[in-house]
Amino acid sequence: MRVDAHHHLWRYTPEEYDWIDDSMEVLRRDFSPRDLQLEAAAVGIDAAVAVQARQTLEETLALLQAAAVNGFVRGVVGWAPIAAPDFPATLDSIRDNLHLKGLRHVVQGEPAGFLDGPAFNCGIASLTGTGLVYDILIFARQLQEATRFVDRHPNQSFVLDHIAKPEIVDGNFAPWAAAIGELARRTNVTCKLSGMVTEADWQHWTPTQLQPYFDTVLEAFTPSRLMFGSDWPVVTVACTYARWHDTVANWTAALTPTEQSAIFGDTATRTYRLHH
Repeated sequence: MRVDAHHHLWRYTPEEYDWIDDSMEVLRRDFSPRDLQLEAAAVGIDAAVAVQARQTLEETLALLQAAAVNGFVRGVVGWAPIAAPDFPATLDSIRDNLHLKGLRHVVQGEPAGFLDGPAFNCGIASLTGTGLVYDILIFARQLQEATRFVDRHPNQSFVLDHIAKPEIVDGNFAPWAAAIGELARRTNVTCKLSGMVTEADWQHWTPTQLQPYFDTVLEAFTPSRLMFGSDWPVVTVACTYARWHDTVANWTAALTPTEQSAIFGDTATRTYRLHH
């Protein structure tokens, strides 16, 4: 099964998606499972994981409903109030939904030290043992903080989104490479090959420019802990779905068929338990 491990769905309103500024005008519309399926099927992707874009339980429930009626969406990484005192009760209310595969918080928008906070760590402790994954969404500057966070939860499965958003447009490669190599030593962390083009120059990025970032995470995580993600529709500010897919496919062309299958489906299937 070929899997897109990271995409979004939404019904656009300016109020709920105020992060979509004028430079991202192409995102100011609805994006449905059908829209995604048309893009993904064209390049041979036949399953997908929907990821939260708003920090509301309402969106999580809407994504779960979308997965229930569209077999292409095999799983959901939703949002829940992990740091709230009543998080265990909230978790109990949603954890038995077969389409819920994990949770995520937009840590990239939080102040430094957020992942060191006791309330959030207490919530992650409640998540451990449920079979649900926690997706880590951070900027590169938060990698050391994320590594400390992961070390507190050795029995929790983590997925690093967007290779930790390195500062590609500024060419700030070395600090990111060192920090992500350290995080990758934690074997309970897998990594998504996604979100790279939007950290580069949207109009002028090239596969050659981005390849050192791919090579770094390939060595650090190995194919068994890497998964392809489109980050659709956000990716469309910088390229088409097909161009990003084909860029990753070209990078992986020299790998063995087993390694390619890991990146394009097997890692995501295993990590997110997409077998149902």
